[in-house]
Amino acid sequence: MAVVTVDFPPVNALPVDGWFALADAVRAAGRDPEIRCVVLAAQGRGFNAGVDIKELQRDGAGAVIGVNRGCAEAFAAVYDCEVPVVAAVQGFCLGGGIGLVGNADAIVASEDATFGLPELDRGALGAATHLARLVPQHLMRALYYTSRTATAAELHAHGSVWRVVPRRELRAAALELAGEIAAKDGRLLRLAKAAINGIDPVDVRHSYRFEQGFTFEANLSGVADRVRDTFGSGKERA
Repeated sequence: MAVVTVDFPPVNALPVDGWFALADAVRAAGRDPEIRCVVLAAQGRGFNAGVDIKELQRDGAGAVIGVNRGCAEAFAAVYDCEVPVVAAVQGFCLGGGIGLVGNADAIVASEDATFGLPELDRGALGAATHLARLVPQHLMRALYYTSRTATAAELHAHGSVWRVVPRRELRAAALELAGEIAAKDGRLLRLAKAAINGIDPVDVRHSYRFEQGFTFEANLSGVADRVRDTFGSGKERA
């Protein structure tokens, strides 16, 4: 198996290049014929805090285009990885983090893990496609509109998190599941991954790309910048 670890201090909010690098790492692991399962993990306090808002504020439209493409590539790399992907989630899993774990094949989470899309508080849209893979439809909508989070225990109750463990046991629990998967025949696992993706009721690439159209509209209208400018100022909603 292979472990792909994200490490962008202080909170794993990825810049444009970070999303593309993550996509490349996951794809490379999946292409390796010796690999039968990939564990997607992270260093630090939380799994992922989404995109680098400061980069968007600094670089404007170019960064918006870049990060949208980068997120799409990273999410797709997890979904299309030739072998199963197990996400090991600790602390916060927000925004783009939902896109990653929502496209993973299985999720193991620490007891302190929380999942949510604070997009409306950040002048953004997107990843409802992936949140809808983690919770029922009406809960997804309520979480999206309020920017609230759900706990690992709540997601476990909905069946989207495989196990919830103390943080100190997270890596071992994820590797245990990945090891059980990797014990299967490698060729058959790759066929199984392709078959399961093929019967998915939602085309996640198309669905997320549709959402991105509204993200661009929010940016072109100026509303995204207006909301983003309150980020970190103490004016944004909790």
